[in-house]
Amino acid sequence: MRKLKVAVVGATGVAGQQFLASLSGHPYFEITTLAASPRSAGKTFTQAITSEAGACQWFCAEPLAAEFARMKVLDAAQFDPTTVDLVFAAVESDAARELEPRFARATPVISTASAYRYEEDVPIFIPGVNQSHAELLAVQRKNRDWRGFITPVPNCTTMGMAMTLKPLQAAFGIRQVLMTSLQACSGAGRSPGVVALDIIDNVIPYIPKEEEKVQRETQKILGQIVENRIEPAAFPVSATCTRVPVLEGHTEVVYVSLERPVAIEEVKSAWRQFGADFLALGLPSAPAHLIEVTEDPFRPQPRRDRDAGGGMVTTVGRVRTDPALVNGIKYVLVSHNTKMGAAKGAILVAEYLAQSGHI
Repeated sequence: MRKLKVAVVGATGVAGQQFLASLSGHPYFEITTLAASPRSAGKTFTQAITSEAGACQWFCAEPLAAEFARMKVLDAAQFDPTTVDLVFAAVESDAARELEPRFARATPVISTASAYRYEEDVPIFIPGVNQSHAELLAVQRKNRDWRGFITPVPNCTTMGMAMTLKPLQAAFGIRQVLMTSLQACSGAGRSPGVVALDIIDNVIPYIPKEEEKVQRETQKILGQIVENRIEPAAFPVSATCTRVPVLEGHTEVVYVSLERPVAIEEVKSAWRQFGADFLALGLPSAPAHLIEVTEDPFRPQPRRDRDAGGGMVTTVGRVRTDPALVNGIKYVLVSHNTKMGAAKGAILVAEYLAQSGHI
């Protein structure tokens, strides 16, 4: 397969930088275009991310690849999407609402924004969970008379929970889901972000619009296609989302009422076996397994478990029965919010869509 030419739009932001960190030397994709706001246009990428005080604002742990550092940044509003095979969009939702359909008229768009997540003909992909929703892309193209499409990845908080719910839904059925998140600061980005005086020595008990996103997206991702639209999963989802002083890695405490009684070892086995068909595709960004189950009662922990599988594995622990729920189980998970939950997850979606002929 020839390498596909890709653009990263919103390249100078935190999410855009994560795409650059993950795409250097990628076997499927070659970045040929970087685009951002007008204030960055015409500058090299290094110039665009350098503050007035001279600080280089590259926020990834991975080094900035030299070939990206010297690339000129284009104005996203003027960028011609016909010059590439695929667009990775990493812009805020307001900008995404305007830019992404303009790109999608000509070229597939994989987005980290929420702008189009809730449209009837737009799938929200999680690698290994809902590949069958890819058939909706043809519906979207027909409905909108586009050559391309828009497909967003979910909210980073949705990612880990939906990943762990899918095998439970398939094996045992789900009645209801309750979840409390302890979310990393990096999920807030840097603009507006969470300032130090708010988050240090503190827990913020409210993240605007987060709980509604988790509830709605989980039901859509775990739903089924019926007559060219996704029929959301019928079980209710209730979430409380909080921000904690952790840099990266979302922790979630999940309570699930299942359709039938199960032994805890059955639940662990379902997780350990999950995703075998997807992983057999051998996609470059895929980990060896999607879900890791730990027997250590003090795990998972974000600092120790977020980087499992290069940040692409959801780690589950403290798996127990719950007497307060019908056929209840409860567990704790850690998922890397800026890797699997953002750019690397989007890249894995793109790898699947490219290998399956949708791009």
